[in-house]
This record gives sequence, structure tokens and C-alpha cells, in this order.
Amino acid sequence: MKKLSLAVALLVVPTWAQAWPWSQDMANTISIKPQESVNPAEPGMQVFPKRSVPVKGTTVFIKDLEAARNMSNPVPVDDASVAQGGRLFTIYCTPCHGQSGTGDGLVGAKLIMQPWNLTNSNEMHSWNPKEYPDGYIFGYMTIGGAVMPSYANDLSVTERWQVVNYVRKVLQKAPPATAAAQAK
Repeated sequence: MKKLSLAVALLVVPTWAQAWPWSQDMANTISIKPQESVNPAEPGMQVFPKRSVPVKGTTVFIKDLEAARNMSNPVPVDDASVAQGGRLFTIYCTPCHGQSGTGDGLVGAKLIMQPWNLTNSNEMHSWNPKEYPDGYIFGYMTIGGAVMPSYANDLSVTERWQVVNYVRKVLQKAPPATAAAQAK
């Protein structure tokens, strides 16, 4: 009888333990995104601690496309940067935008909204650097859009700027606008 009582007790005790309030702690937590404030009264990014050092490869926080529009391209447009941007474009952008950049990729053909034509051969976007500066393209890759996902976790900051260099130099066959040219 003692063995039976012990067996029943060993089976029942874990059931009672699951009834305690802490059994739901992991299921009912607050969801917080990286660099998001926990306080709803003060939304936005938390201030970095004093003497903190940025880690290479981390995501740059951009509030919105308007904030990104004002960013200037820190990566020089040279053959190595454009080649690396072309390699990354082939991997990440070709499925939707196609190798030509006209939005004729295999995945893009199945989407409800046609991917943007990134070349100058379209009526929708002139891609004039004054209307769509390099920062805008960078911001769209970082934040994403209606159909386009964010590539902030897939491509480093430098890699996204290299893709911008490739789009400007090869697909649009125009040099990217520099900060000095935008100021004019």
C-alpha cells in the first residue's frame, strides 16, 4: 500500500506544481523588439550606455524613410564595392527584381504587387538622385515596404551601401549622388 501511495503521490505532485502562477511566466511575457523602449510613455530607441562601443555588423536604427533619405553613402564607389554589391544583389534581390533590375524576377512574378523597376526605364520612378537619394534606397532595404521585407538582419550596413552602389552604377548607369552634389 505504501508503494501505491508513493506512486500516486509522484504522479500527482508534478500536476500541482503546474498549477502555480509561475508556470505561465514564460508564456505571458512582454514582447520587446531590439532597441525598443519598454515604457509606452517614452517610445523609441533606448539611449546607449556611456562609453559603449558599436559592434561591427549590428543594425543601424533608422526611424523612417524620411530619416534615411538624409543619409549619405559612406562607402566609396569603386570597382570592388560595385562588384560586391552586384554579388549581393544577385543573392538577395534577383528573386524579386530580376537580374536586370526591372522587377521581372521569378518570385516577383507571383506577387500581387509588382516589385519596383530599379532601372531608369520606367514611368513610376525616375530614380533621380535628388528625388530618390542613396539614403532612400538604403532605407528601403533596411526598413522594407509593402511587399519587400527588411534586409537589416541579412545584410550589414556596409553591404547594403554596396548594393546601393551597384544599383546606381550598373542598373541605373549613373554615379551615386554624393553629399556635396545633394547640397547643390
